[in-house]
Amino acid sequence: MPRSKKGKRGSGKPGIKNGVKGESGASDDELTSDILSHYSSASETTSVLEEATGGEQVDEQTAQEETEDKLKQCIDNLMDKSAKTRLAALESLRQAFSSRVLYEFLTERRLTISDCLERSLKKGSGEEQAAAATVFALLCIQLGVGDEAEEGFKMLRPILTAILMDNSASIAARQSCARALGMCCYVSAAEDGEDLIKSLALLENIFMSSYPNREGTLPAPKPGSPGLHSAALQAWSLLVTLCPASKLTKLLDLHLPKLQACLESSDVNYRIAVGETIALLVELGRDIDEEFEVENSESLCECLKSLATDGNKHRAKNDRRKQRSIFREVLHYIENEDFTEEKIKFGVESVYIDSWMRRRIYDAFKEILESGVRHHLQFNPLLRDIFGLGPPLILDATTKGTKISRFEKHLFNSAAFKARTKQRNKVRDKRADVM
Repeated sequence: MPRSKKGKRGSGKPGIKNGVKGESGASDDELTSDILSHYSSASETTSVLEEATGGEQVDEQTAQEETEDKLKQCIDNLMDKSAKTRLAALESLRQAFSSRVLYEFLTERRLTISDCLERSLKKGSGEEQAAAATVFALLCIQLGVGDEAEEGFKMLRPILTAILMDNSASIAARQSCARALGMCCYVSAAEDGEDLIKSLALLENIFMSSYPNREGTLPAPKPGSPGLHSAALQAWSLLVTLCPASKLTKLLDLHLPKLQACLESSDVNYRIAVGETIALLVELGRDIDEEFEVENSESLCECLKSLATDGNKHRAKNDRRKQRSIFREVLHYIENEDFTEEKIKFGVESVYIDSWMRRRIYDAFKEILESGVRHHLQFNPLLRDIFGLGPPLILDATTKGTKISRFEKHLFNSAAFKARTKQRNKVRDKRADVM
């Protein structure tokens, strides 16, 4: 669905001073420590209203300028000759982009940052490539309300693709590139059916290598491959939520039978990713056709029951508990079309995760934003648009306690999300020839 292009939003105008390129060594460590301590000390759900608690109120403008000066220094450090300095700068930017909304600041510097990230992706170590891909995904989330994210995605997509498809690249870098490719395509290229279909195909090429061979036997996993397959499958399933009915029907026919076989994988995290993807695809199939039925549903349910009650002592206790919990939910949905709702609170608002599609989208943002996801739900126009929350709330002492009931909020969020999905699919169907 084409997202509305909104006016620029940010947490303040950039400072006037230009950043000064730092030197490697102790000074860089001190800078990183300074920025990390700044963000770790800030509440992830900082309210628009800063209530007085008896002490002096923080001068927001001064704090904003200081923060932006430090960020400029980090951006300069991305060009440093020292790999240690570049990694420290990437980590600082990751923390900053996760915990604050910086649209205006980043809009003016997006080309510089993109150039630096491209350099790290092309010439950096596996660790630096992984960090750069994550920062780029965060940059797209920050710029997602405008056209800038799409421009950046078109610029860096070739190098993300090259690393993802390079069997000699580090697994960590390939995983990070898979997640970035999925997220950046979802955020910035949702209006381009060609970009969507290309990204789906690239991610399929990765996780389909885990599919059974002609004899029905699963291939022996190579070291690190289950993690890579999981990342690619989850990124792919995020993009599947953008597909029209015409494309979804083909995907269901192709992938559901193969994914059922992958429930026998020896890796618990990959099994869980497969189970959640199956539930998502079945949900999407039922949205298309109320009479949609899974092929070999009895066999699927028997497998799901086995995984939901797995007591294999050879598996770690936490792995068994997590697997049983997830597969109980998947089985319950497949058999009864019932989803266990989850409520995510942030500030005075809430988002209700009441479908597998909504969960996949929320989990994708949470994986990249980590603890900052609630702050972005509260203030980032992109996430608020995706989850049907409307413009960020501006609260004062008289309105803070005035809010609609939980039931009203639930109905509003669900209706807005479903309306967005229907409209998005309607637009996609017009491009069926591209799909």
